[in-house]
Amino acid sequence: MKKIVFLRHGESTWNKENRFTGWTDVDLTPKGLSEAAAAGSLLKKEGFVFDRAYTSYLKRAVKTLDIVLDKMDLDWIPVEKSWRLNEKHYGSLQGLNKAETAAKYGEAQVKIWRRSFDVAPAPLRPDDKRNPAFDQRYNAVPPRELPLTESLKDCIARALPYWQGAIWPALREGQRLLVAAHGNSLRGIIKYLKNIPDAEISALNLPTGVPYVFEFDADYKLVKDYFLGNQEEIKKQMQSVADQGKK
Repeated sequence: MKKIVFLRHGESTWNKENRFTGWTDVDLTPKGLSEAAAAGSLLKKEGFVFDRAYTSYLKRAVKTLDIVLDKMDLDWIPVEKSWRLNEKHYGSLQGLNKAETAAKYGEAQVKIWRRSFDVAPAPLRPDDKRNPAFDQRYNAVPPRELPLTESLKDCIARALPYWQGAIWPALREGQRLLVAAHGNSLRGIIKYLKNIPDAEISALNLPTGVPYVFEFDADYKLVKDYFLGNQEEIKKQMQSVADQGKK
């Protein structure tokens, strides 16, 4: 059985403050650090070993991965970073409190911005200091490819080529892989793997710091997928993510 593990980063400072984060490079909270450590300990306890890992350019995912690999004594394995695994860009919403935004625009509208498939928030102005074109870590990315806002559809269009061109081939070569990234970049890949309809993807809420395992048969057909850990607690965490956009 071939396996790959997806992991949304641990709780970030803006997760705690219930803010739209997107490409804003915020750090982990003490709780987020603990979630990452617990994920690493659980993966080691369950007998997982990895040959290679992937993450985004954002520190909340990078630090989560570093902590997990440290707990597993796998600090030495190759790690590949890609901007294509970054979170969905929330445009002009970045930094705003989700509950306050729901109170202003309505929960239905905020749910559309957070979870719809093809509706993007209002974009940043090109001269906005938050434009990733002004961030040196993206200097090698063609400016036309750097988003000022994204829908989930846009995020998938950005992440999927990296999945198909780098991660999936490594899995088919027999490598044991861990991907530490973000709620929406991972939702996009998961949507593709599970063939989730556009209208149903809004129901998928990934909790922070919980390993999500995908198993494939010898022909690399998806057999099953499951979260590691206490299933009742995970359900509560998923509902908490869903509730973030309420007043």
